[in-house]
Amino acid sequence: MVPGEHSARRGSREAVFTRKPHGLAHTVEWPAMPPKQRQIKIEQRGAMQAIQALEQRSDEELEAEVKYKSAALAILGGRAAEGFDAEKARAYFQRAIAAARPQERMQIRRMADASLALAERKPDALKDAVQRLGQAPPSGRQMFALRAMGLLVPPGSAGILARVRGILLIVLLIFVLLAIGLGLVELIALPFGGIGIAPGVLLGLFAVIAALAVVAVIGRRRRDRAQAARSGSGGATGPPGR
Repeated sequence: MVPGEHSARRGSREAVFTRKPHGLAHTVEWPAMPPKQRQIKIEQRGAMQAIQALEQRSDEELEAEVKYKSAALAILGGRAAEGFDAEKARAYFQRAIAAARPQERMQIRRMADASLALAERKPDALKDAVQRLGQAPPSGRQMFALRAMGLLVPPGSAGILARVRGILLIVLLIFVLLAIGLGLVELIALPFGGIGIAPGVLLGLFAVIAALAVVAVIGRRRRDRAQAARSGSGGATGPPGR
């Protein structure tokens, strides 16, 4: 250090005092260099990323969820939509949107649109909503099944004419299935001398029930495989196609 100069630290500043010839001191100050802070990686896990981890929980566990409340409510809304309960699904999604962060609300609204379209049996609206979610649209068979469901079991918002039409279509479908079952039983029993109408109708009913049970089991297995594939791919969760 140059004679006549000395330094001192005051708080976070460092000062140098320089002695001038006439006895006056000139002070030069500058901020001290702050210590290099350690970089801390902060992982923020939003509601949309939490849906994958919460899907396997029960309804009671989802209702009690606190940390990812919006994600839990969105899953409950999707489950209500799978049961075609539009009012319950709408109520869950309204709560989910209210509990979500601003950057998550748009995605939850899109999930709500898709789920409500499923619950209200609106295949065209479901197709558009699923595409906005970035997922593959429902297949033609799924769209046909949803249209048939809308005709046979219209949503609660449908008018009285739609409900009466659905009841008539269900009765007609039952007669058609019984006729198919009776014809199948008569065809099988023909080499053995045939069978009466009453036992033929009864056996035909059993055959129809068995066929429907097999179709239901096959459909459930396909749906479970599709859900497992979607969960394994890590994609965004949306309402399953019917």
